[in-house]
Amino acid sequence: MFEKLFKLKANKTNVRTELAAGLTTFMTMAYILAVNPSILSSTGMDSTAVLLATCLASFLGTVCMALMANLPFALSAGMGLNAYMAYTVCGSMGFSWQVALFAVFIEGIIFIILSLTNVREAIFNAIPLQLKRAVSVGIGLFIAFIGLQNAGLAVDSATLVTITDFTQNFHTTGICALLALFGLLLTSILYIKKVKGSILIGILGTWLMGMLCQLTGIYVPNPEAGAYSLFPALAMTDFSKLGETFGQCFKVDFGNVGILNFVVVTFSFLFVDLFDTLGTLIGVSTKANMLDKDGKLPAIKPALLADAVATSAGAVLGTSTTTTYVESSAGVAAGGKTGLTALTTAVLFLVSMLFAPIFTAIPSFATAPALILVGFLMFSTVTEIKLTEDNYASAIPAYLCIIAMPLFYSISEGISIGVISYVIINLICGKRKEINPIMYVLAVLFVLKYIFL
Repeated sequence: MFEKLFKLKANKTNVRTELAAGLTTFMTMAYILAVNPSILSSTGMDSTAVLLATCLASFLGTVCMALMANLPFALSAGMGLNAYMAYTVCGSMGFSWQVALFAVFIEGIIFIILSLTNVREAIFNAIPLQLKRAVSVGIGLFIAFIGLQNAGLAVDSATLVTITDFTQNFHTTGICALLALFGLLLTSILYIKKVKGSILIGILGTWLMGMLCQLTGIYVPNPEAGAYSLFPALAMTDFSKLGETFGQCFKVDFGNVGILNFVVVTFSFLFVDLFDTLGTLIGVSTKANMLDKDGKLPAIKPALLADAVATSAGAVLGTSTTTTYVESSAGVAAGGKTGLTALTTAVLFLVSMLFAPIFTAIPSFATAPALILVGFLMFSTVTEIKLTEDNYASAIPAYLCIIAMPLFYSISEGISIGVISYVIINLICGKRKEINPIMYVLAVLFVLKYIFL
């Protein structure tokens, strides 16, 4: 059955590898089950309801990706997009969370239409190969930076970011940072030695080491400091809570909002999600060698459609924009090549509804090493970017795209700067033939975004 659905032999993989890759992807994404409820509950939403909505939206979206596109990519509530909804739309702009969810729902409907009319596919194909490779490298640095933050290794400072002081709060944040370093070394060594499932083993090994530290008193749980017990609690989830968010996106009152403001918010969600998703698909598919000789992803249309359907479904269930996850690259690095990887991840999201406390107990310092290592694997694509003098018109925009993603903490910002600089540089340098007409449109839209949004 799996062979018929996912063409395993044609993709040079097997069931065991795909299942392990799907589990790996889930383990690196499981933090969203704790983070998303925490962020969206600040809007007044029930945290348990958000957790259930996140699980269901992730399941539906990832199943669509598996069956419609046969790609090893998983979907869940997008980081950054959830923060934008909670702290900007519902926070500083004063929208209710119901209105914000309705904006997400409309965004998904627009995306479905764009996906069916080939607009999103055309945008994907219009981006030059050099820039696509740069996106992969930039995402590598971006998720490595996220990993360093999740590990507690990179912290705020007078210089914006610095390495943590291990001695300060040693029994909480200090030991977690050291455990993350242990996990990074363990995962790297296993990966170099070509141990099957090395990334997953690294996650579980780091988590187990943390439990041992807690048993011996080296790690001391302190909820006030954000340091919780590393042992999972055996408890069930209250499924009735889902009713507090399900369908609430249709119960909106525009009286205090204004149609124009709503349109601006919807467009903002649309814009950020469009290029975050494109960036993720470009980056992960490039690293997985899924692009053809022209730099196109053969299954891009169903992949984008799956992403769009998941966004609208997630809004109805009660969560912010559901999008393709960068962490899918962890599963790809573990050998995932088909939709069976995605299907495995989807099932685990569904199962996690039953045992949410166990899955949410996976500490961020245990998944951080996987993100950092996968960041390195994606960064290796930099060797495929031609940096010769006769190719500077493409290489410099690629460089700007790469450094913008981690420094501006946004995949879409990196793409924006890469596209704008590519069009301007090639246009002025007399290389108009190198520019796809769609790139002009994208550049203008990006400039307008910076002016009006």
